[in-house]
Amino acid sequence: MSYWLQVVVATPAHSAIARPLTYKSEVLLCAGTLVRVPLGKREVLGVVWSVLPDSGELPEAQARSITSVLDGLAPLAANWRKLVTFTAGYYQRSLGEVALSALPPQLRELTAVQLARRLKRPTVDTSGPQDTSDLIALNTDQLRVISEFDAENLGNKRPALLFGATGSGKTEVYLRIAARVLAQDPAAQVMVMVPEINLTPQLQARFEARFAHLGRERVVALHSGLTPAQRLKSWLAAHAGQARLVLGTRMAVLASMPHLRLLVVDEEHDPSYKQQEGARYSARDLAVYRAKLETEEAEPSQGTPQVCRVMLGSATPSLESWQATLTGRYQRLTMSERIGADAPSDQTTSLGATFQGRLPNVRRVDMNHQPKHCVIAPPLLAAISERVAHGEQSLIFLNRRGYAPVLACHDCDWKSECPHCSAYRVFHKIDRTLRCHHCGFTERVPRACPNCGNIDIAPVGRGTERLEEHLSELLADVTRPDGTAVRVSRIDADTTRLKGALESQLASVHAGEVDVLVGTQMIAKGHDFRHITLVAAINPDGALFSSDFRAPERLFSLLMQAAGRAGRDARHSAASEMWVQTFHPAHPLFAALRAHDYPAFAQAQLRERAQSGLPPFSAQALVRAEAHTQELAQGFLTAASAAAHADFGPSEGWSDLLKQVTLYPAVPMSIQRVANVERAQMLVESPSRAALQRFLSGWQSVLHATRAQPASKGLIRWAVDVDPLAI
Repeated sequence: MSYWLQVVVATPAHSAIARPLTYKSEVLLCAGTLVRVPLGKREVLGVVWSVLPDSGELPEAQARSITSVLDGLAPLAANWRKLVTFTAGYYQRSLGEVALSALPPQLRELTAVQLARRLKRPTVDTSGPQDTSDLIALNTDQLRVISEFDAENLGNKRPALLFGATGSGKTEVYLRIAARVLAQDPAAQVMVMVPEINLTPQLQARFEARFAHLGRERVVALHSGLTPAQRLKSWLAAHAGQARLVLGTRMAVLASMPHLRLLVVDEEHDPSYKQQEGARYSARDLAVYRAKLETEEAEPSQGTPQVCRVMLGSATPSLESWQATLTGRYQRLTMSERIGADAPSDQTTSLGATFQGRLPNVRRVDMNHQPKHCVIAPPLLAAISERVAHGEQSLIFLNRRGYAPVLACHDCDWKSECPHCSAYRVFHKIDRTLRCHHCGFTERVPRACPNCGNIDIAPVGRGTERLEEHLSELLADVTRPDGTAVRVSRIDADTTRLKGALESQLASVHAGEVDVLVGTQMIAKGHDFRHITLVAAINPDGALFSSDFRAPERLFSLLMQAAGRAGRDARHSAASEMWVQTFHPAHPLFAALRAHDYPAFAQAQLRERAQSGLPPFSAQALVRAEAHTQELAQGFLTAASAAAHADFGPSEGWSDLLKQVTLYPAVPMSIQRVANVERAQMLVESPSRAALQRFLSGWQSVLHATRAQPASKGLIRWAVDVDPLAI
């Protein structure tokens, strides 16, 4: 007897075979079983999605047989398949693309025999009693937050937003809650997500050390920095339920964890949680949905239903999450006191004022009153020198790497444009190259202007490399307490390319071997620098007047996170400072920053967005197109928009649906050409998220039909980005 199976394989969302494919099997397989199937001339990995109830309508000759079954693995759980189905539908991708991308790449290459051999390898479990000798005492805020989070389990199990000042001990709260969940149920699993694993080595080390008693095989990491073999091993441990705690980046949210009971999303505001290629999902939002799914579908155990909770943590929550706490959808937990800080301030009139007594004092430097072309204002330079003289460290933040963003000739106005992108190549002095940060095209710096031959071509603007050089010159006459010269160091994507470079540089900072640290946002978040007492932001004004409505939110978050690197040691907290060099010192954003008053900033931003009908008060999607010409890319989007507004629609009620959706004209992307590919986009907006989803689902057929038209010949690709972070 033959059985007919619906199998999903890895196919692009817009291919002709994006749907599940039908295969024949001589044995009845459960949904979720991993199989190897023929696809064209290849053999690929697939997931059995369903079993067709009636095979009589399908002639046996029309379906190919599965090649083999990876029967050493338990089938993927129903909840996992529901999560993938939701992800594919909401973010407008194919089931197979999402399902197979969630599996480790090496698993796709293994045969059933190879997998069986790997699964037979013995594992060593070094589990033992938990060592609690190094547990720190919790303060009042931490105890209250844990109590309130536990109490919510008796209620409606809302997602929790932990709103805590930088240095308030959020990580210890995560550790304690995770420990409770694991202790209550011997099978329970916990997932802790971080925005970028290489930016938070201390967090990873703390979790691995705290849960070392579980054993080497039971605490695993899942992120793109692992080798294929390491990633497969971690995934197999999580899928089998052997791994009790998984620490990972955004990819971990789709990992198979059959006994998931707690999801922690640290720094939930971070844009890194949004995937920017393929299925452009938000791992933070999927974490919230996954916890809801696991709770709703969990089977009762001894009369008490299993619960999966999610905790989002941040000192500067995303406005979407903050708004959810205002409407009651999320539980808000607040920690306003820094660990080890001085006694509370007398100012308790607002949450911002409560924070002010414990976080660095913010000083705004009006650059309009500083010497012309000044890079480091004299008062800031004096403050840095004073810190060095006292043996303290300073952090100088500039979110632009390289020596200078542009190399230019002032005689003929030549600039170092990239021939393949609508962007400038950045000058890197250390290796004398002009490097495009978009396509990677690199050339040696010319000896003279390529246009007019002028040898006086000069860098314009500053990056971290030039700032490091400039600070070394300015501080040349300053000495440390032991009489030695100032040590200036830089951490950015250029200095941390080699494996282990970031860890080595961070170790130098922690060991006190660096006096002034220069860097990008890599060092502005997630690090526990104990000896930094001064943080300075050099050029933050660009985001104040950006066309992107999210730019102020990102800037405020970044500056608050950067400020949080100072004064993390109680001995220095009272004297710690955050300096901001700006030409607009009276801007409301800097006023809120000075008071460390995120609630006031969020209230102002939400008021503006509500008036303008912007997220979170509306839903958005971007349709992007790439072609060899800008005209073709925009033409495809314009034609698809026109087709959507035609007299006929792809479904009943289409005309009524269009009244709830706005399609804006097609425009070039902010960087319209990358690697000789022209890029355009169209914004789709609706006050109703459900209406936008219905429209996008129905519009798929219109987009496919438009793509097939002769006028779209030469279009390279198109994609839908739901809930985009940049417009």
